[in-house]
Amino acid sequence: MDALGSSLKRMTDRVSEGSFATRANRTRGLQAIARELRKLGYELPAATSLKPKHVTALIRRWKERGIQDPTIRNRLGWVRWWAEHINKRSLLPRSNDNFGLAKRSRYSGNRARRADPELLDKIRDPRIRLALTLKAAFGLRREEALKFRPSASDKGDYLALVPSTTKGGRYREIPIIHPKQRKLLEEVRRLAGSGSLIPDGVSYRAYLQRYKSETRRAGIGRAHGLRHGYAQWRYLVLTGWRCPAAGGPTVEFMIARDAARDRAARLQIARELGHGRLDVTDTYLGRRYAAHVRLAAG
Repeated sequence: MDALGSSLKRMTDRVSEGSFATRANRTRGLQAIARELRKLGYELPAATSLKPKHVTALIRRWKERGIQDPTIRNRLGWVRWWAEHINKRSLLPRSNDNFGLAKRSRYSGNRARRADPELLDKIRDPRIRLALTLKAAFGLRREEALKFRPSASDKGDYLALVPSTTKGGRYREIPIIHPKQRKLLEEVRRLAGSGSLIPDGVSYRAYLQRYKSETRRAGIGRAHGLRHGYAQWRYLVLTGWRCPAAGGPTVEFMIARDAARDRAARLQIARELGHGRLDVTDTYLGRRYAAHVRLAAG
């Protein structure tokens, strides 16, 4: 490991934001980028030495190697994190459009799933059953559900998720608005006590393997569709009609007042899911505009 790699390692070790998986992927990604810069002839003495020319050289190399645009966008996410933590946030533009990357096509069909009894009955471990139900009831990610501690997060009328358990280290709040949500939280509290759904004395890594084994055996994989189901339920609650992915209208068929409500609902759902951008909701809710309609400003 050269000077840059060591400097980045100290930085990623020092900053504890984000879930375990997020931090591990970020560390591996930044070390790979450090090695790539060295191959390009840049011997950076420290992380603070990053400059726009280094980013440009990286993107050029990735394109020459035939790296796909979605992968380049992911790598640029690590570079942005790096720039932010050396107080050089303006080093990269806010959008990837300046780098000539194709726009992300987010919607790939309706993937929403419900936590139906016949689905949950296939799961033998009661803690994993509750984790799956939390994903469906509050839109939690897998790691967030397994590490969820009701004694710390249940604030009565909302859940407060702390940065150490969330992807990207984003604190967020999720409202508790339905009696079934409250009933679920009481079930989790009875089983987890003051802890999480991970049993005492068991590491997250070990229990994650148990989770994967159980969900694979039940034929539901990562069960990410449960998060989609939550997003679509929240959209219906917030707007009063179904989202496009579930057969509802797109924006060009709405009056101005309803289009504004659609936008506000998507922004709210993005925050509850732990995202920061409106376009991310296309993945969960379907596109705001039909595929043949040119995206209007705003």
